[in-house]
Amino acid sequence: MSLGLTTALRSWAHRRVRHAWQQRGPLACLLLPLTLLHRLWRALRALGYRIGLAAPVRLAVPVIVVGNLSVGGTGKTPLVIEIVRALRARGWSPGVVSGGYGGRSRHPILVDPAGDAAQCGDEPLLIRCVTGCPVSVGRDRVAAARLLLVMHASCNVLIADDGLQHRRLARNLEIAIINWTGLGNGWLLPAGPLRDPPERLRQVDAVVLHGAVPVVRIYSPFYRMRTSVHEATCMMQPARQIALADLAREQREQNLRLLALCAIGTPERFFSMLREQGLHFDELALPDHDKIDASMLASGRYDRVLLTEKDAVKCHRDSRLGHDERIWVVPLHSQLDAALIDFITARLGRDSDGSKAA
Repeated sequence: MSLGLTTALRSWAHRRVRHAWQQRGPLACLLLPLTLLHRLWRALRALGYRIGLAAPVRLAVPVIVVGNLSVGGTGKTPLVIEIVRALRARGWSPGVVSGGYGGRSRHPILVDPAGDAAQCGDEPLLIRCVTGCPVSVGRDRVAAARLLLVMHASCNVLIADDGLQHRRLARNLEIAIINWTGLGNGWLLPAGPLRDPPERLRQVDAVVLHGAVPVVRIYSPFYRMRTSVHEATCMMQPARQIALADLAREQREQNLRLLALCAIGTPERFFSMLREQGLHFDELALPDHDKIDASMLASGRYDRVLLTEKDAVKCHRDSRLGHDERIWVVPLHSQLDAALIDFITARLGRDSDGSKAA
């Protein structure tokens, strides 16, 4: 397999840093002075909002913030998708606002389902394609939200994807998600994985636990989300589908060589779910949001290449990848506690005429 030295080094560094963030070892301790500066900056910023030096902007519709305390993938995107689906089923018309991490656009834009992930970011494009609901992206979340509300006047609730740290946007409800990595070593960036200190959990309205979560002190109602994989769909049209259990049987019978390739925040979870289906494969974990390049698969070493949905949306505009019959996309299935949706809709009904600052 052709893989550039720079990409390989970045992949190694990504894994090394994530490992260091799980313990208070030498590397984390070396970075601790910078973490203290980060904590001071965040405290001063929060103080500015509390004493009125900065004011959150309230919108005409309720805002639900979904986010996490740590960097990397915790399951925010699957959670947002499930909330969108559930709210629609209960008569709401949701829209999603995102920062568009990984995208090039400097100004707020609406996400086109046939658009380029390099422009708007892979996660917003995935949400748009999977749910069909309007999605806007922009570094200025308020401007992105206003754009969406102007262009989609029927929207009556906004979901801010990855919005816990963006205090300028007032919100009616905050939901934090924690996955199996917990809060790491409990330190802020760069010595640890946290963007907010652990006590930020005191302020959120609800917590979603994704998978087997280690012991974390929680102060709010908590709910669970479970994710699994069951099938794969060929990227080349017309699409074909196969159950992963059947693919595992074919692998045993035909001695198929498989590669699991992803550029997500927690690649080990993707690999683990595939192994649970009886598959054996080589792994290639790129840094989160990295581009999937056809040159990586040019050698023809593998009979099947398994991708996540998030990575697949970055491949459709590359004809070499889109017409590669070896590439199969593995969708993620999420199961969310129905009680969380009851909690959300009850809060929206109660707070529909007012918002709170972060």
